[in-house]
Amino acid sequence: MVPMTRAQREALFRIFQREFPNWISPGKRTNGVGMVLPVSTIQYRRYRKAVKPLMGGDGCVMVFWAGMWLGIERDGYVHS
Repeated sequence: MVPMTRAQREALFRIFQREFPNWISPGKRTNGVGMVLPVSTIQYRRYRKAVKPLMGGDGCVMVFWAGMWLGIERDGYVHS
């Protein structure tokens, strides 16, 4: 995995939640009637492994989402 700051990890998780909206928090989701069910975080870890470093980008990492590349800066700012 690419080393990331806490702000980058939080931004990446928000992007992950956009793609998989049933996730409420790491390791939990609802079953549609309000009950919270435990879920393995393997999917999020696999998503995190897809992050690529931006060469010469001063710590910016890139992730492919919705047909475009998103850049996540060290402070958590996300841009396309």
